[in-house]
Amino acid sequence: MNEALYQLQNLLFPSVSGVAVTSVEMHCAAIRIEARCTPTGAACPDCGYWTERVHSSYLRFPADLPTAGRRATVILRVRRFLCTGEACRRRTFVEQVPGLTRRHAQVTERLRQAMGAIGLALAGRAGTRLAQLMGIATSRTTLLRRVMDLPDPAAPEPRAVGVDDFALRRGHVYGTVVIDAETHQVLDLLPERDAATLAPWLKTHPDIKVICRDRSGAYAEAAATAAPQATQVADRFHLWQNLTSAVEKTVAAHRSCLRDLPPATPEPEPAWEAPLEPAPDQDEEEDDPTGKFAERARAHHALVHELLKQGMGIRYIARHLGWGRHTVQRYARAARWQDMVKGRKRQRSSKLDPFKPYLEQRWTETEGRVTILDLHHEITARGFRGHYSTVRDWARRALPRGESVVLAPPPPSVRQVTGWLTRHPATLTETEKLHRKTVLDRCPELAITADLTSSFAEMLTTLSGERLPGWVNEAATADLPGISTFALGLHSDFDAVTAGLTTDWNSGPVEGAVNRIKMFKRQMFGRAGFPLLRKRVLLA
Repeated sequence: MNEALYQLQNLLFPSVSGVAVTSVEMHCAAIRIEARCTPTGAACPDCGYWTERVHSSYLRFPADLPTAGRRATVILRVRRFLCTGEACRRRTFVEQVPGLTRRHAQVTERLRQAMGAIGLALAGRAGTRLAQLMGIATSRTTLLRRVMDLPDPAAPEPRAVGVDDFALRRGHVYGTVVIDAETHQVLDLLPERDAATLAPWLKTHPDIKVICRDRSGAYAEAAATAAPQATQVADRFHLWQNLTSAVEKTVAAHRSCLRDLPPATPEPEPAWEAPLEPAPDQDEEEDDPTGKFAERARAHHALVHELLKQGMGIRYIARHLGWGRHTVQRYARAARWQDMVKGRKRQRSSKLDPFKPYLEQRWTETEGRVTILDLHHEITARGFRGHYSTVRDWARRALPRGESVVLAPPPPSVRQVTGWLTRHPATLTETEKLHRKTVLDRCPELAITADLTSSFAEMLTTLSGERLPGWVNEAATADLPGISTFALGLHSDFDAVTAGLTTDWNSGPVEGAVNRIKMFKRQMFGRAGFPLLRKRVLLA
């Protein structure tokens, strides 16, 4: 081999031994690399017997990685050897070049690895587009096959694991993800989220000492059955989520306390800003509206009535002016042009009309110190079936101007009060703190709920789980719907909850793994089967 071919061989096959480049040819957009195998013999793949007896030879044409932006094809001459082992049933075999070829392969090993890496990172269609830009001719199905050919990563025996479910089809099919709680590496994906699926996996890993999980009964059953030596840890996030749901149920059961709350501050509510006193000629201004539309209405009304005086009919006027017949008809029927201006007030009947004299009388008697909500309650007792907003809107228009109309603030919603009780006090605004204090002063049951929520939050943040039995007894005897049920439910998983409120283990890394799984699913448009999803997640 001359010096140029030797340098070219080191450039093209730097990590492959046992092959020699004989020539390189360039044809338009392709490169043809001719090579041959250099060993004197080969070992039989069945018996391992070394032989140098050549049966025949032929050419192989495996596709290789692009070189200088051009597609490359290796023309490799390989030999077929005769196996001379007496006990071997194989008569002939073809030599293989480690790191370059494998049996029945039409691509080199490095091209196979490159396509596997592209498919692993971008999946099918996106990977095909990138491969085409790199000069690799392939299809999306081929890339996915290369991904499936990759071996699973070797994972060490875990000491602590995290378990959680993820959606394969949300609301229909769920799987289970298991990660190493120390290294945060995904160990495996299981196709179901029941105890029968997780228990066999746990049995194959007897060194597990800690299992972080949510409060699912299936995972608790699998851990107790297949890994009795492990300590189960209930996740603190799920505990707080369950408590928040319990607080919301308690607030909903006492929503009657939220009605007719006293003002949150001693200061009176800001007065309604009444409009300025009307000018003496305001009625005249209302009869003579101004603006572009008013001017156009004035001119059109005068034109139509002038043509009517000349004896023209409505249809003839419509054809003469190019207007619609109904438009001309409206102008003809209007006695004044002001009636054609849009937005003019029209008197309409209202279900409040029978009660307006009483409302005006009550407003006068109390000198404007009665609230609109009180007036609404009074006329409701007298037979009014309308909404509070009807009375409020009428009061703003009809009550004597210049007086203060006291509007009752709407009661806080169940979700708002739940947020005031479960959020950290430092995140509440001053107004929210005042509203929270007003609600707790009005409803003793919600005050007890707030105290229990704060004490549980303190246990959760300070990892003082030794106080849990006292908290459970206090919450269970408080007879609060939601909170008491939550406290009694902790007895069925008491050890795991205590470990979750005492140790540093948590399921946060598992939630991160679930988010990454969602990213892979979106990247594959939700059409990937479970085996491909599992392979991509494990090799990510």
